[in-house]
Amino acid sequence: MGKLRRTAGSWRDRQERDPYVQQARRDGWRSRAVYKLEQINQKEQILRPDMVCVDVGSAPGGWSQYVIKKLKGRARIVAVDVLPMDFLLGVDFIRGDFLDETVFVQILNTLGDKGVDLVMSDIAPNITGNRVVDQPRSMYLVESAFELAQRSLKQGGSFICKMFQGEGIDEFVSDARKSFGRVKVMKPKASRIGNREVYLVARNYQL
Repeated sequence: MGKLRRTAGSWRDRQERDPYVQQARRDGWRSRAVYKLEQINQKEQILRPDMVCVDVGSAPGGWSQYVIKKLKGRARIVAVDVLPMDFLLGVDFIRGDFLDETVFVQILNTLGDKGVDLVMSDIAPNITGNRVVDQPRSMYLVESAFELAQRSLKQGGSFICKMFQGEGIDEFVSDARKSFGRVKVMKPKASRIGNREVYLVARNYQL
C-alpha cells in the first residue's frame, strides 16, 4: 500500500507543479490540453468563425471550450465521449462510444445537413505501461477517428488527432497524405517532456 501511495503522490505532485495545470486553473479552462490546441492553431490557423466541428473523446471538454471561446461562440460543435461532460453553451454533447455505428449516426443526425469542417481527437487509450499493448490500442483509436473524419468531413476540411510515436505511425501518416492536401506531425510545447504523444494536423480534405 505504501508504494501505491508514493506513486499516486508523485503523480499528484507533478500535476501540482505543472505550469500548464496551474495556468489552466487561473484561466478557467477545464484541462491543460487546451494549450496544445491553442499552440497547434497558432501555427496552423485551423479555427475560423462559423465552422462545424466534431470533438472525439471530448471529456472534460477543454478543446470544445477553447474553440467556443476562441471563435466567440461562432461555432457548431458536436462532442462525444463515453465519460460524462458538463454542459457547454454551443456544444451538443453525445455520451457514447464513437466506435459504435449508432453513435456515429447520432452525430450525423445532430449535425443535420451541415458538412463538418473539423474533426479533432485528443483521445488516448487507458495506458498500461506496456508499449506492446498500448501502441496497438492507440493506433486503433487513431485509425477509427480517421475513419470518422473521412465519413463526415466536407471538401477542404481538417483533422487533428493525437498519436503516440511507435509502430504503425509512419504508415498512418502516409495514408493520411493520400486523403489530405497538407499533413504535418507536431509536438506542441504543452506536451510533457518525455511523453511520446504527437499530433497529426491534416488540412484540405479531398473527397
